[in-house]
Amino acid sequence: MVVETHERERTDGYVSGPPRRGRRRWTAAGWLRVLWVMPLVFIANAVFVLAARAALGYESAGFVALNPFGDRFFEFGTTELQVLIVTWLVVVPLAFLAGLGGFDYWAYWISGRPTRPEDHSGHGARTWKDYFRINTDHKVIGIQYLVTTIFFFVSAGLMAMFMRAELAKPGMQFVDNNTFNGLFSVHASLMIFLFVIPAFAGLGNYVIPLMIGAPDMAFPRLNALSYWLLPIAGFIMLSSFLVPDGGAFAAGWTNYTPLAVQQPVGNVFFQMAVQWAGASSIMTALNFLVTIITMRAPGMSFWRLPLLVWANFATSTLVVVATPFIAGSQFFILFDRVLHTHFFTPGDEGGYAIAYQHIFWFYSHPAVYIMMLPGFGIASEVISVFARKPIFGYRLMALSLMAILILGFSVWAHHMFVSGMAPWLRIPMMVTTMLIAVPTGIKVFSWLATLWEGRIHFKTPMLFALGFVSMFVIGGLSGIYLGSIPVDIHASDTYFVVAHIHYVLFGGSLFTIFAGIYYWFPKMTGRMYNERLGKLHFWLTFVGFNVTFFPMHYLGLQGMPRRVSDYADRFGDLNFVISIASFGLGASTVVFIYNMVVSWRRGEPAPGNPWRALTLEWQVSSPPPIFNFDEIPQVVGSPYEYGVRGARHAVMNGDRGEVPEPERVISH
Repeated sequence: MVVETHERERTDGYVSGPPRRGRRRWTAAGWLRVLWVMPLVFIANAVFVLAARAALGYESAGFVALNPFGDRFFEFGTTELQVLIVTWLVVVPLAFLAGLGGFDYWAYWISGRPTRPEDHSGHGARTWKDYFRINTDHKVIGIQYLVTTIFFFVSAGLMAMFMRAELAKPGMQFVDNNTFNGLFSVHASLMIFLFVIPAFAGLGNYVIPLMIGAPDMAFPRLNALSYWLLPIAGFIMLSSFLVPDGGAFAAGWTNYTPLAVQQPVGNVFFQMAVQWAGASSIMTALNFLVTIITMRAPGMSFWRLPLLVWANFATSTLVVVATPFIAGSQFFILFDRVLHTHFFTPGDEGGYAIAYQHIFWFYSHPAVYIMMLPGFGIASEVISVFARKPIFGYRLMALSLMAILILGFSVWAHHMFVSGMAPWLRIPMMVTTMLIAVPTGIKVFSWLATLWEGRIHFKTPMLFALGFVSMFVIGGLSGIYLGSIPVDIHASDTYFVVAHIHYVLFGGSLFTIFAGIYYWFPKMTGRMYNERLGKLHFWLTFVGFNVTFFPMHYLGLQGMPRRVSDYADRFGDLNFVISIASFGLGASTVVFIYNMVVSWRRGEPAPGNPWRALTLEWQVSSPPPIFNFDEIPQVVGSPYEYGVRGARHAVMNGDRGEVPEPERVISH
């Protein structure tokens, strides 16, 4: 596929116009406009909703609640507050995006005005301030994603620390039951929707256009908008703790009915945050798909794509197909709460709670692979580079990614073996669960074969990649146990499930996210990280993780239920050990953040290709030019021909001399 090129005026020397003064400073896109647009829309929305309710004859606190000098300022009834929150969580984020300038270009075009010439002033980062505004450069957006997701990762981790402090010994120490439920619900939701999924999107945003030889993503403005939906979703989840009448949503990240409908008003924050996060995911996925299909460099066929690109192609397809299901399910719960419908609420009207679980897991099991497939791609890149060997079975690896994409939609009900669903569905779901282990097993054996007789370099990215393989195998094996109906009936809703999901998502996804951050850190920042601190971070994480979560297998099989704030005395000793280890695991994150911040500011300057990798992103400077490539790359070979003398993945326009015939080097 040929990349279309256009003459662009380089933006390195871009000089902005004269500084805005007076009223123009407040009406131009940016944070000053946000400061007055958001409060204005907030108040206007409240007035509109209250007036509409009064006009329709509903009982209402009326406008007395909006009088700042009255005794009932900001006091609303529960029903009224719920309606107001739903509308606020729609229009106020839109006002934030409008104030920041997310819709300015499109509004200008829709109004019928002449097309504005593109001066690329909103493309690329020249100062740190450029990371705090709408920016169309995929590299800036990738870093915005990563820094934002790390903030939410730390927030969710602090909630885990509160939970483990409560669980250090039997009895109630620090929080009540509903607060504990809110902590684990927001913790899990942030980790899944605001950390793992968007962190992979951030890494992909930065490196995939570079890997395929594209100057940017296919839709740069949509890419910028998709990022800014993310902090909206995250702060909606966090702000649920501030809601009167019950606090944060506390029905778990699965938000099962009828509990989700019976919960206090804070539960609405989960439904709305998922909509914003889901919209962000769909926008990003569509952008990835179009970019990968239409913007590959000359000579880059699908069988010359790096496996990370294959992984993101499969992941983006999953996101586009599956995410509307969870969006629809949360809308239906919202209707049950606010409009008093009965889609899922049991009663005389015919609500069917099990239907919610079917819809939710039809998304959420593919979502497990949305959180895993990009990690498979990162592990493949890192292991091949640091073992100095080609990926074993490249085509089978790519095809197994697509097999997981298809089979992922056939196993959702293995989460529901004890839910009361139709009994005849159990056996087919157990069979497909065992079947989907096959393409995953292909990957594990391929990584091991790649390592076999390789010249392994134990740099920090490689340590995290190897840690991922070992931890993911343990999580996969416990998943096979849970996929077996008799074992699942015994272990369901116990700490065995907690151990399983953390070995899959922490030991799997998080280890590969760290591997990717360390691997591409020199490319992103132009600096080398501190290798000793990186290895310290790995070993603290690896040891702390295993001491924290491995004993949970035993606790679960002994009968300790999950999602409880108190437990039987006989589980006290192991829980105390787990809590101590969890604080050590949390401390490892401090080492990571310190290493990243200090290395970014004062690290040793990075060469263009410190790992001697073959893929295209390492063939340009670190950091890359504004539009990635000063010359169009011509792809001439595989991205993984390590150990082949004279092998080239690509050549540039100015370097199209005679490419030597690759000669395989036999290692003993």
